[in-house]
Amino acid sequence: MDADKVFKALADPTRRKLLDLLCERNGQPLGQLCENLGMARQSATQHLGILEEANLVNTVKRGREKLHFINPVPLHEVYERWVRKFETERLSLLHELKNELEGERS
Repeated sequence: MDADKVFKALADPTRRKLLDLLCERNGQPLGQLCENLGMARQSATQHLGILEEANLVNTVKRGREKLHFINPVPLHEVYERWVRKFETERLSLLHELKNELEGERS
C-alpha cells in the first residue's frame, strides 16, 4: 500500500463522495457517477484516476461500459496502521467523559 496516495485520494471531498456513491451501489459506470456528482465527465474521470492510482477503485469493462468498483483493502490497511492502534480503553473512557461533560452543559 502506498499510504501517501491513499491519503491524497481521501483528502478531496469529491473523491470521498465518489467512494460513498460506490459504497452505496458498487459497479457504476462513469455517466451514472457524473449524474450523482453534478460534474462533467472529464472532471469525474480525473478524480477516478487518482482513486485508481491509490488502488481504492478498480474498473471492469462490460461491453462499451467501464464499471467502477470500490476496493476496501487500502482503507482497511489505513485503518490497521493508523486508526486501530489508537482504539484503546483510554479513548473509550475519554469519549464517555466527553459525553458526560457535554450532558451536564445541556
